Amino acid sequence: MSLRNCAIVMLFALSSSVLAAFGAPAQSGATQPNKGEMTMSMHATGPFEVTLTPQDDKIDPTLGRMTIDKHFHGDLEGYSKGQMLSAATGTKGSAGYVAIEVISGTLNGHTGTFTLQHTGSMNRGRPSLLITVVPDSGTGQLVGLTGSMTINIVDGKHTYDFNYSLPEVH
Repeated sequence: MSLRNCAIVMLFALSSSVLAAFGAPAQSGATQPNKGEMTMSMHATGPFEVTLTPQDDKIDPTLGRMTIDKHFHGDLEGYSKGQMLSAATGTKGSAGYVAIEVISGTLNGHTGTFTLQHTGSMNRGRPSLLITVVPDSGTGQLVGLTGSMTINIVDGKHTYDFNYSLPEVH
């Protein structure tokens, strides 16, 4: 993967912290519960480490692919594995990326797995990033999980803010 594509990925990561710093409204990935089903709205935060490994596909110099490995701490204790695709353009500050990652761990005492979907773009330096739980991806005690996550980077350290809902267990 080219140095340019690696820089684009980091630009997207930084863009989420910029959005958070300016108080951009969170975009919710939560869906409505089934009729008669009660949900608990929750919030999780903590740090995480991420390793992005470029995959040298050499399809096109403007396209990039990376594997994602994360280790979450705090209210979410676990690991994730995923894939990211990115596209650069000839216009400075414009690019796009999508990613899917499967997280396995414990979320505020609930154990299971779930999948996050990332959609990001930069339009001439203006970032847009949406990270949501893939519907019906929760397993174990995370069945029915919905929500959205933001990623913040301050002084090179990554943190997450995760607003989510889980069905109440009776």
